[in-house]
Amino acid sequence: MSFFKKLKDRLTRSSSKLEQGLDAIVEDGADVSPQGEDVPAPAPQPSPAPTDTARPAPQEPAAVQTEVPAPPPVPVPPPAATPPQAPAPTAPPVPPTPSDPTPPEKTTNREAPAKPGLLGRLMGRSAAAPAAPRRVLDDEMLEQLEELLIASDMGVETALRVTANLAEGRMGRRLSVPDIKELLASEVARIMEPVARPMPLMPKRPQVVLVVGVNGSGKTTTIGKLASQFRAAGKSVVIAAGDTFRAAAVEQLQVWGERAGVPVMTAPEGTDPASLAFDAISKAEQDGADLLLIDTAGRLQNRADLMEELAKIVRVIRKKDPSAPHNTLLVLDATTGQNALSQVETFQKLADVSGLVMTKLDGTAKGGVLVALADRFGLPIHAIGVGEQIDDLDAFDPEEFAAALVGAGT
Repeated sequence: MSFFKKLKDRLTRSSSKLEQGLDAIVEDGADVSPQGEDVPAPAPQPSPAPTDTARPAPQEPAAVQTEVPAPPPVPVPPPAATPPQAPAPTAPPVPPTPSDPTPPEKTTNREAPAKPGLLGRLMGRSAAAPAAPRRVLDDEMLEQLEELLIASDMGVETALRVTANLAEGRMGRRLSVPDIKELLASEVARIMEPVARPMPLMPKRPQVVLVVGVNGSGKTTTIGKLASQFRAAGKSVVIAAGDTFRAAAVEQLQVWGERAGVPVMTAPEGTDPASLAFDAISKAEQDGADLLLIDTAGRLQNRADLMEELAKIVRVIRKKDPSAPHNTLLVLDATTGQNALSQVETFQKLADVSGLVMTKLDGTAKGGVLVALADRFGLPIHAIGVGEQIDDLDAFDPEEFAAALVGAGT
Protein backbone atom coordinates (compact mmCIF):
# COMPACT_ATOMS: atom_id res chain seq x y z
CA MET A 1 0.00 0.00 0.00
CA SER A 2 3.04 2.29 0.08
CA PHE A 3 2.45 3.10 -3.58
CA PHE A 4 -1.02 4.43 -2.88
CA LYS A 5 0.23 6.35 0.13
CA LYS A 6 2.46 7.99 -2.45
CA LEU A 7 -0.53 8.36 -4.76
CA LYS A 8 -2.48 10.24 -2.09
CA ASP A 9 0.50 12.48 -1.42
CA ARG A 10 1.12 13.23 -5.09
CA LEU A 11 -2.39 13.31 -6.51
CA THR A 12 -2.92 16.64 -4.78
CA ARG A 13 -3.85 18.73 -7.78
CA SER A 14 -7.01 16.77 -8.46
CA SER A 15 -7.99 16.34 -4.83
CA SER A 16 -7.23 19.94 -3.85
CA LYS A 17 -9.23 21.28 -6.79
CA LEU A 18 -12.20 19.10 -5.90
CA GLU A 19 -11.87 19.94 -2.22
CA GLN A 20 -11.81 23.67 -2.86
CA GLY A 21 -14.84 23.33 -5.11
CA LEU A 22 -16.75 21.28 -2.53
CA ASP A 23 -15.94 23.79 0.20
CA ALA A 24 -17.28 26.60 -1.97
CA ILE A 25 -20.45 24.67 -2.87
CA VAL A 26 -21.30 23.80 0.73
CA GLU A 27 -20.48 27.25 2.08
CA ASP A 28 -22.56 28.85 -0.68
CA GLY A 29 -25.78 27.53 0.83
CA ALA A 30 -24.60 26.31 4.23
CA ASP A 31 -27.25 25.69 6.87
CA VAL A 32 -25.47 25.93 10.21
CA SER A 33 -27.41 23.99 12.84
CA PRO A 34 -26.45 23.30 16.47
CA GLN A 35 -25.97 19.60 15.90
CA GLY A 36 -25.49 19.70 12.13
CA GLU A 37 -27.69 16.62 11.73
CA ASP A 38 -30.37 15.77 9.24
CA VAL A 39 -33.09 15.55 11.90
CA PRO A 40 -33.48 18.89 13.72
CA ALA A 41 -35.91 17.61 16.35
CA PRO A 42 -33.53 15.58 18.54
CA ALA A 43 -31.24 18.58 19.05
CA PRO A 44 -33.48 20.43 21.55
CA GLN A 45 -34.84 17.17 22.98
CA PRO A 46 -31.89 16.06 25.13
CA SER A 47 -32.58 18.49 28.03
CA PRO A 48 -33.17 16.09 30.94
CA ALA A 49 -32.90 18.78 33.62
CA PRO A 50 -36.47 20.14 33.25
CA THR A 51 -37.94 16.65 32.93
CA ASP A 52 -36.08 15.43 36.04
CA THR A 53 -37.10 18.43 38.13
CA ALA A 54 -40.68 18.21 36.93
CA ARG A 55 -40.93 14.52 37.71
CA PRO A 56 -38.98 13.54 40.84
CA ALA A 57 -38.81 16.86 42.72
CA PRO A 58 -42.44 17.12 43.89
CA GLN A 59 -43.03 13.36 44.21
CA GLU A 60 -39.90 12.08 45.94
CA PRO A 61 -40.39 14.18 49.10
CA ALA A 62 -44.00 12.99 49.23
CA ALA A 63 -42.87 9.41 48.86
CA VAL A 64 -40.27 9.87 51.58
CA GLN A 65 -42.74 11.49 53.95
CA THR A 66 -45.38 8.83 53.43
CA GLU A 67 -43.14 6.49 55.38
CA VAL A 68 -42.68 9.06 58.16
CA PRO A 69 -46.47 9.31 58.88
CA ALA A 70 -46.24 5.69 60.03
CA PRO A 71 -45.36 7.02 63.54
CA PRO A 72 -48.75 8.86 64.03
CA PRO A 73 -50.25 5.82 65.78
CA VAL A 74 -47.33 6.02 68.18
CA PRO A 75 -48.44 9.00 70.36
CA VAL A 76 -49.14 6.43 73.26
CA PRO A 77 -47.07 6.77 76.46
CA PRO A 78 -45.04 3.57 75.84
CA PRO A 79 -43.75 5.11 72.62
CA ALA A 80 -40.72 6.03 74.65
CA ALA A 81 -39.30 2.79 73.36
CA THR A 82 -40.81 3.25 69.97
CA PRO A 83 -39.14 6.63 69.21
CA PRO A 84 -35.77 4.88 69.19
CA GLN A 85 -37.41 2.36 66.79
CA ALA A 86 -38.71 5.12 64.55
CA PRO A 87 -35.17 6.18 63.60
CA ALA A 88 -34.34 2.49 63.26
CA PRO A 89 -36.56 2.00 60.18
CA THR A 90 -35.31 5.30 58.83
CA ALA A 91 -31.70 4.41 59.64
CA PRO A 92 -31.52 1.48 57.14
CA PRO A 93 -32.70 3.58 54.19
CA VAL A 94 -30.38 6.41 55.16
CA PRO A 95 -27.07 4.60 54.32
CA PRO A 96 -27.98 4.07 50.64
CA THR A 97 -28.95 7.75 50.43
CA PRO A 98 -26.65 9.39 52.95
CA SER A 99 -28.10 12.83 52.36
CA ASP A 100 -31.60 14.25 52.28
CA PRO A 101 -33.86 13.79 49.24
CA THR A 102 -32.58 17.03 47.83
CA PRO A 103 -29.04 15.78 46.97
CA PRO A 104 -30.36 13.14 44.51
CA GLU A 105 -31.75 16.02 42.47
CA LYS A 106 -28.33 17.64 42.40
CA THR A 107 -26.65 14.41 41.28
CA THR A 108 -29.17 13.96 38.47
CA ASN A 109 -28.55 17.55 37.40
CA ARG A 110 -24.82 16.87 37.31
CA GLU A 111 -25.24 13.71 35.20
CA ALA A 112 -27.60 15.26 32.65
CA PRO A 113 -25.12 17.70 31.04
CA ALA A 114 -22.39 15.04 31.13
CA LYS A 115 -24.33 12.91 28.61
CA PRO A 116 -23.97 14.28 25.05
CA GLY A 117 -27.29 12.85 23.91
CA LEU A 118 -28.15 9.95 21.60
CA LEU A 119 -27.20 11.59 18.27
CA GLY A 120 -24.02 13.01 19.75
CA ARG A 121 -22.95 9.60 21.04
CA LEU A 122 -23.77 7.89 17.74
CA MET A 123 -21.77 10.41 15.73
CA GLY A 124 -18.93 10.47 18.27
CA ARG A 125 -19.24 14.20 18.79
CA SER A 126 -18.98 16.10 22.01
CA ALA A 127 -21.34 18.91 22.89
CA ALA A 128 -18.50 21.40 22.65
CA ALA A 129 -17.38 20.27 19.16
CA PRO A 130 -17.81 22.96 16.50
CA ALA A 131 -20.63 22.32 14.06
CA ALA A 132 -19.44 21.53 10.51
CA PRO A 133 -21.10 23.61 7.79
CA ARG A 134 -23.77 21.65 5.97
CA ARG A 135 -26.01 22.29 3.03
CA VAL A 136 -29.31 20.81 2.00
CA LEU A 137 -28.93 18.62 -1.08
CA ASP A 138 -31.23 20.11 -3.71
CA ASP A 139 -31.31 20.56 -7.48
CA GLU A 140 -29.12 23.66 -7.38
CA MET A 141 -26.45 21.90 -5.34
CA LEU A 142 -26.53 18.90 -7.71
CA GLU A 143 -25.93 21.19 -10.70
CA GLN A 144 -22.93 22.72 -8.95
CA LEU A 145 -21.53 19.26 -8.18
CA GLU A 146 -21.98 18.24 -11.82
CA GLU A 147 -20.06 21.30 -13.01
CA LEU A 148 -17.26 20.58 -10.54
CA LEU A 149 -16.89 16.97 -11.71
CA ILE A 150 -16.96 18.02 -15.36
CA ALA A 151 -14.19 20.53 -14.61
CA SER A 152 -12.11 17.66 -13.20
CA ASP A 153 -12.41 15.97 -16.62
CA MET A 154 -14.82 13.30 -15.51
CA GLY A 155 -16.92 13.95 -18.60
CA VAL A 156 -20.53 15.09 -18.89
CA GLU A 157 -22.15 11.65 -19.01
CA THR A 158 -20.08 10.24 -16.17
CA ALA A 159 -20.57 13.36 -14.02
CA LEU A 160 -24.34 13.15 -14.48
CA ARG A 161 -24.35 9.47 -13.58
CA VAL A 162 -22.22 9.99 -10.47
CA THR A 163 -24.32 12.86 -9.14
CA ALA A 164 -27.58 11.04 -9.89
CA ASN A 165 -26.43 8.01 -7.89
CA LEU A 166 -25.16 10.28 -5.12
CA ALA A 167 -28.54 12.03 -4.86
CA GLU A 168 -30.62 8.85 -4.83
CA GLY A 169 -32.43 8.68 -1.49
CA ARG A 170 -30.55 11.71 -0.13
CA MET A 171 -32.46 14.71 -1.50
CA GLY A 172 -33.32 17.14 1.27
CA ARG A 173 -30.58 15.90 3.60
CA ARG A 174 -27.95 18.24 4.98
CA LEU A 175 -24.47 17.14 3.87
CA SER A 176 -21.04 18.33 4.92
CA VAL A 177 -17.88 18.28 2.79
CA PRO A 178 -16.60 15.03 4.41
CA ASP A 179 -20.01 13.44 3.73
CA ILE A 180 -19.85 14.39 0.05
CA LYS A 181 -16.25 13.15 -0.24
CA GLU A 182 -17.18 9.74 1.13
CA LEU A 183 -20.19 9.47 -1.20
CA LEU A 184 -18.13 10.53 -4.24
CA ALA A 185 -15.30 8.14 -3.36
CA SER A 186 -17.67 5.17 -3.00
CA GLU A 187 -19.39 5.99 -6.31
CA VAL A 188 -16.07 6.41 -8.18
CA ALA A 189 -14.78 3.14 -6.71
CA ARG A 190 -17.98 1.39 -7.83
CA ILE A 191 -17.40 2.55 -11.41
CA MET A 192 -13.71 1.62 -11.38
CA GLU A 193 -14.05 -1.77 -9.69
CA PRO A 194 -14.91 -3.78 -12.86
CA VAL A 195 -11.88 -2.44 -14.81
CA ALA A 196 -9.22 -2.85 -12.12
CA ARG A 197 -7.46 -5.92 -13.50
CA PRO A 198 -3.72 -6.65 -13.80
CA MET A 199 -2.28 -7.65 -17.17
CA PRO A 200 -2.98 -11.37 -17.59
CA LEU A 201 -0.04 -13.73 -17.95
CA MET A 202 -0.52 -16.58 -20.44
CA PRO A 203 1.13 -19.98 -20.81
CA LYS A 204 1.98 -19.05 -24.40
CA ARG A 205 5.69 -18.40 -24.85
CA PRO A 206 6.62 -15.84 -25.78
CA GLN A 207 3.67 -13.70 -24.74
CA VAL A 208 3.83 -10.77 -27.15
CA VAL A 209 2.89 -7.41 -25.62
CA LEU A 210 2.58 -4.48 -28.03
CA VAL A 211 2.79 -1.04 -26.39
CA VAL A 212 1.22 1.88 -28.26
CA GLY A 213 0.36 5.51 -27.59
CA VAL A 214 0.81 9.08 -28.75
CA ASN A 215 4.03 11.07 -28.57
CA GLY A 216 5.22 11.78 -25.06
CA SER A 217 2.69 9.57 -23.29
CA GLY A 218 5.41 7.63 -21.46
CA LYS A 219 5.54 4.38 -23.47
CA THR A 220 9.29 3.86 -23.26
CA THR A 221 9.45 4.52 -19.51
CA THR A 222 6.43 2.29 -18.92
CA ILE A 223 8.05 -0.58 -20.85
CA GLY A 224 11.22 -0.25 -18.78
CA LYS A 225 9.26 -0.32 -15.51
CA LEU A 226 7.12 -3.28 -16.60
CA ALA A 227 10.19 -5.22 -17.72
CA SER A 228 11.91 -4.60 -14.41
CA GLN A 229 8.84 -5.68 -12.42
CA PHE A 230 8.25 -8.83 -14.50
CA ARG A 231 11.92 -9.70 -14.20
CA ALA A 232 11.73 -9.28 -10.43
CA ALA A 233 8.73 -11.65 -10.47
CA GLY A 234 10.88 -14.36 -12.04
CA LYS A 235 9.83 -13.93 -15.69
CA SER A 236 12.32 -13.86 -18.54
CA VAL A 237 11.73 -10.75 -20.63
CA VAL A 238 12.95 -9.41 -23.99
CA ILE A 239 12.43 -5.82 -25.15
CA ALA A 240 12.21 -4.79 -28.80
CA ALA A 241 13.01 -1.12 -29.45
CA GLY A 242 10.45 -0.62 -32.20
CA ASP A 243 10.67 3.17 -32.17
CA THR A 244 13.29 3.18 -34.90
CA PHE A 245 12.70 6.85 -35.74
CA ARG A 246 13.85 8.29 -32.40
CA ALA A 247 17.38 7.48 -31.29
CA ALA A 248 16.70 8.72 -27.76
CA ALA A 249 13.98 6.09 -27.31
CA VAL A 250 16.44 3.28 -28.14
CA GLU A 251 19.05 4.65 -25.75
CA GLN A 252 16.46 5.04 -23.00
CA LEU A 253 15.32 1.44 -23.39
CA GLN A 254 18.92 0.23 -23.32
CA VAL A 255 19.43 2.02 -20.01
CA TRP A 256 16.31 0.39 -18.58
CA GLY A 257 17.38 -2.97 -19.97
CA GLU A 258 20.76 -2.77 -18.23
CA ARG A 259 19.12 -1.71 -15.00
CA ALA A 260 16.64 -4.62 -15.07
CA GLY A 261 18.98 -7.20 -16.58
CA VAL A 262 16.77 -7.56 -19.68
CA PRO A 263 18.11 -7.83 -23.25
CA VAL A 264 17.03 -5.12 -25.71
CA MET A 265 16.78 -5.77 -29.44
CA THR A 266 17.56 -2.76 -31.62
CA ALA A 267 17.79 -1.92 -35.32
CA PRO A 268 19.47 0.86 -37.29
CA GLU A 269 17.65 4.17 -37.31
CA GLY A 270 14.98 4.30 -40.00
CA THR A 271 14.49 0.51 -40.13
CA ASP A 272 10.95 -0.71 -40.76
CA PRO A 273 9.53 -1.30 -37.24
CA ALA A 274 7.35 -4.15 -38.53
CA SER A 275 10.40 -6.15 -39.61
CA LEU A 276 12.06 -5.53 -36.24
CA ALA A 277 8.96 -6.84 -34.47
CA PHE A 278 9.01 -9.97 -36.67
CA ASP A 279 12.68 -10.63 -35.87
CA ALA A 280 12.10 -9.95 -32.16
CA ILE A 281 9.48 -12.72 -31.97
CA SER A 282 11.91 -15.18 -33.54
CA LYS A 283 14.63 -14.12 -31.09
CA ALA A 284 12.28 -14.46 -28.09
CA GLU A 285 11.24 -17.94 -29.25
CA GLN A 286 14.87 -19.05 -29.51
CA ASP A 287 15.69 -17.68 -26.04
CA GLY A 288 12.57 -19.24 -24.51
CA ALA A 289 11.48 -15.88 -23.16
CA ASP A 290 8.23 -15.59 -21.24
CA LEU A 291 7.46 -12.06 -22.38
CA LEU A 292 8.32 -9.92 -25.40
CA LEU A 293 7.61 -6.20 -24.92
CA ILE A 294 7.55 -4.31 -28.23
CA ASP A 295 7.91 -0.54 -28.12
CA THR A 296 6.39 1.51 -30.96
CA ALA A 297 6.89 5.05 -32.15
CA GLY A 298 4.54 7.67 -30.79
CA ARG A 299 1.84 8.63 -33.23
CA LEU A 300 -1.05 11.07 -33.15
CA GLN A 301 -4.46 9.52 -33.52
CA ASN A 302 -5.38 12.01 -36.27
CA ARG A 303 -2.44 11.01 -38.52
CA ALA A 304 -3.86 8.38 -40.88
CA ASP A 305 -0.43 7.45 -42.32
CA LEU A 306 1.11 6.77 -38.91
CA MET A 307 -1.91 4.82 -37.74
CA GLU A 308 -1.71 2.69 -40.89
CA GLU A 309 1.93 1.96 -40.07
CA LEU A 310 0.79 0.63 -36.68
CA ALA A 311 -1.78 -1.58 -38.39
CA LYS A 312 1.03 -2.95 -40.57
CA ILE A 313 3.04 -3.93 -37.47
CA VAL A 314 0.05 -5.89 -36.18
CA ARG A 315 -0.39 -7.67 -39.54
CA VAL A 316 3.29 -8.68 -39.71
CA ILE A 317 3.29 -9.94 -36.12
CA ARG A 318 0.28 -12.13 -36.90
CA LYS A 319 2.13 -13.72 -39.82
CA LYS A 320 4.60 -15.05 -37.28
CA ASP A 321 1.98 -15.89 -34.65
CA PRO A 322 -1.72 -15.63 -35.61
CA SER A 323 -2.69 -15.14 -31.93
CA ALA A 324 -0.24 -12.26 -31.43
CA PRO A 325 -0.13 -9.66 -30.08
CA HIS A 326 -1.55 -11.27 -26.97
CA ASN A 327 -1.81 -7.91 -25.21
CA THR A 328 -1.96 -4.44 -26.69
CA LEU A 329 -1.35 -1.83 -24.02
CA LEU A 330 -2.35 1.76 -24.71
CA VAL A 331 -0.32 4.18 -22.60
CA LEU A 332 -2.24 7.38 -21.86
CA ASP A 333 -0.98 10.68 -20.49
CA ALA A 334 -3.35 11.93 -17.79
CA THR A 335 -2.50 15.54 -18.59
CA THR A 336 -4.25 15.25 -21.97
CA GLY A 337 -7.64 15.22 -20.27
CA GLN A 338 -10.65 14.45 -22.42
CA ASN A 339 -8.40 13.97 -25.45
CA ALA A 340 -7.60 10.55 -23.98
CA LEU A 341 -11.12 9.42 -24.92
CA SER A 342 -10.53 10.01 -28.63
CA GLN A 343 -7.13 8.30 -28.39
CA VAL A 344 -8.70 5.14 -26.97
CA GLU A 345 -11.40 5.15 -29.64
CA THR A 346 -8.90 5.44 -32.52
CA PHE A 347 -6.26 3.01 -31.24
CA GLN A 348 -8.91 0.45 -30.35
CA LYS A 349 -10.08 0.31 -33.96
CA LEU A 350 -6.61 -0.24 -35.46
CA ALA A 351 -4.69 -2.15 -32.81
CA ASP A 352 -7.41 -3.91 -30.82
CA VAL A 353 -6.39 -2.38 -27.49
CA SER A 354 -6.75 -4.88 -24.62
CA GLY A 355 -5.76 -2.72 -21.65
CA LEU A 356 -4.75 0.74 -20.47
CA VAL A 357 -1.86 2.21 -18.51
CA MET A 358 -2.34 5.78 -17.22
CA THR A 359 0.79 7.82 -16.53
CA LYS A 360 1.58 11.26 -15.08
CA LEU A 361 -1.33 11.30 -12.65
CA ASP A 362 0.88 13.35 -10.34
CA GLY A 363 1.12 16.19 -12.85
CA THR A 364 -2.52 17.05 -13.53
CA ALA A 365 -5.64 18.40 -11.89
CA LYS A 366 -7.76 16.29 -14.22
CA GLY A 367 -7.36 12.76 -12.89
CA GLY A 368 -11.10 12.30 -13.32
CA VAL A 369 -10.51 11.34 -16.96
CA LEU A 370 -9.66 7.85 -15.75
CA VAL A 371 -13.19 7.55 -14.37
CA ALA A 372 -14.62 8.68 -17.70
CA LEU A 373 -12.52 6.09 -19.55
CA ALA A 374 -13.70 3.29 -17.28
CA ASP A 375 -17.33 4.38 -17.56
CA ARG A 376 -17.31 4.74 -21.34
CA PHE A 377 -15.06 1.94 -22.62
CA GLY A 378 -14.79 -0.55 -19.78
CA LEU A 379 -11.24 -1.50 -20.81
CA PRO A 380 -9.06 -3.04 -18.10
CA ILE A 381 -6.77 -0.57 -16.35
CA HIS A 382 -3.62 -2.55 -15.65
CA ALA A 383 -1.42 0.05 -14.00
CA ILE A 384 -1.06 3.73 -13.16
CA GLY A 385 2.02 5.88 -12.78
CA VAL A 386 2.74 8.84 -10.52
CA GLY A 387 6.41 9.53 -11.19
CA GLU A 388 9.66 8.57 -12.89
CA GLN A 389 11.05 6.04 -10.41
CA ILE A 390 10.82 2.28 -10.83
CA ASP A 391 8.30 1.97 -7.99
CA ASP A 392 6.10 4.78 -9.32
CA LEU A 393 4.16 2.36 -11.52
CA ASP A 394 1.90 -0.19 -9.86
CA ALA A 395 -1.33 -2.13 -10.23
CA PHE A 396 -4.52 -0.11 -10.16
CA ASP A 397 -6.59 -0.16 -6.95
CA PRO A 398 -10.04 1.46 -7.38
CA GLU A 399 -10.74 2.28 -3.74
CA GLU A 400 -7.36 3.85 -3.09
CA PHE A 401 -7.54 5.79 -6.34
CA ALA A 402 -11.06 7.07 -5.58
CA ALA A 403 -10.03 8.20 -2.08
CA ALA A 404 -6.94 9.96 -3.46
CA LEU A 405 -8.91 11.58 -6.29
CA VAL A 406 -11.55 13.24 -4.08
CA GLY A 407 -9.29 13.81 -1.07
CA ALA A 408 -11.33 11.54 1.21
CA GLY A 409 -9.92 11.07 4.68
CA THR A 410 -8.12 14.42 4.61
